[in-house]
Amino acid sequence: MGTQFKLVKEDGVAVLSFDRPEKRNPLNEESLAELYDHLMALRDDAEVRALVLTGSGAAFSAGADMSHMKGVTDEAERVRLFSAVPTRRRQLVRRTMELLVNLELPTVAAVNGYAVGGGWFLALSCDFRIAVEGAEFWMPEIDLGVPGPREPERRLREEVGLARAKEIILTCRHFKSEELYQWGLLNRVVKKSELMPAALELARYLASRKRPAMVQAKAQLNGYTLD
Repeated sequence: MGTQFKLVKEDGVAVLSFDRPEKRNPLNEESLAELYDHLMALRDDAEVRALVLTGSGAAFSAGADMSHMKGVTDEAERVRLFSAVPTRRRQLVRRTMELLVNLELPTVAAVNGYAVGGGWFLALSCDFRIAVEGAEFWMPEIDLGVPGPREPERRLREEVGLARAKEIILTCRHFKSEELYQWGLLNRVVKKSELMPAALELARYLASRKRPAMVQAKAQLNGYTLD
């Protein structure tokens, strides 16, 4: 299906990992398209009943692929380059996050390190979020001269309220996992060695629940009903 993710399935749980640790798991057209394809396949896989989304190396995902800006120091040119994100990438971000939010499978984000911009939004799109101690989260879009995507920012506002959403988005401040746990954006904060055991334990428990009731309850909590 592609080379930017690693997929392992066992006991009804799929673990899908960003697998470009040397680049801190960036989001580009290729990785977003591959992630979307994986999610679609998992949605239709009758043997998978829960999903863990995580990263390889030091990052969950460093967000937008900025390799084309390497070595550019002029501020105006950096803003221009970042602003020139292709429409297709924006569409891929939106549809991938919508698919993840509405996936009938219960989903767990296991945040192993940096979660930046779109990477943080992907974690927010999961039903549960567990992060390692000291993991950093931030939204860099304002510093880069471009507002972030509307729908994920709306979801963030619903999660933490307007004042805190503005603090996250407008200040571009780096937040540690411990603070975000206090804000209710994380379910648990654990030691690095405990991350995957905790995520898998939760995913296996969710996978053991009655599927039709789980699907209906998730849909209702997300604000829509199934036919």
